[in-house]
Amino acid sequence: MTSPRSFLAVMTGRLRRSRALHPNALQSGCGGPQGLATDSEPVVQVWGARARGFKGIFGVHSWIAVKPGGATEYTVYEVIGWRLRRTDTAVVVRTRPPHLWLGTEGTLYAEKRGRGVEALIQRVDRLAREYPYANTYTLWPGPNSNTFVAWIARAVPDLEVDLPATAIGKDYIESIVSTAPSGSGFQFSLRGLLGVAASRVDGVEFNFLSLNFGMSSSGLKLPIIGRIGMPRIPTVIAVEEPGRP
Repeated sequence: MTSPRSFLAVMTGRLRRSRALHPNALQSGCGGPQGLATDSEPVVQVWGARARGFKGIFGVHSWIAVKPGGATEYTVYEVIGWRLRRTDTAVVVRTRPPHLWLGTEGTLYAEKRGRGVEALIQRVDRLAREYPYANTYTLWPGPNSNTFVAWIARAVPDLEVDLPATAIGKDYIESIVSTAPSGSGFQFSLRGLLGVAASRVDGVEFNFLSLNFGMSSSGLKLPIIGRIGMPRIPTVIAVEEPGRP
């Protein structure tokens, strides 16, 4: 029978290999950290990084960062469970480096820049303040930080967020039928414990006890590992061109 120490050693090894399979190698054109804008254009980004401690073996913490046009700093929207010990809301809105989580370099999941992004920033801000589970936090199966990001992404499908399998809590919804976490396609879910989702962004996913298995244009999705492949991140909002007479 495998001892707890051996199990932890195996899980830690898998976590290290998964990070090697998914390097944070995307660099901005100016040579800075991945995805960081240095000009005046508006930006919306979705990031994630492994949770701390034992939780990090299985899941990530995700958040949304925005920078309006002309701004020099990013505003980050996220849910932090321990905040409920001090306040009546787990939703945190603050200025901080968008690509870091407790000193750990994050992975960029989605990004939009330029035309139409100011409107997305306003929608993200409004939705974050309307989050229905602000005074509730449950590590598994949710609602948690990934539930928060998915809740906003469902309402703002233009973000085109393809969250990894390790974003445990993204499938937590109270209704049985909904759109997939990206806000497109469909999803059947029993409070994030059992379900299936499919869309052009999320690909096809199967969820069993919050363990996700699937495939999308960004690669293979697996529990613990998260994703094998590089995320596909279109940065321009798709805008329908007016019809010509």
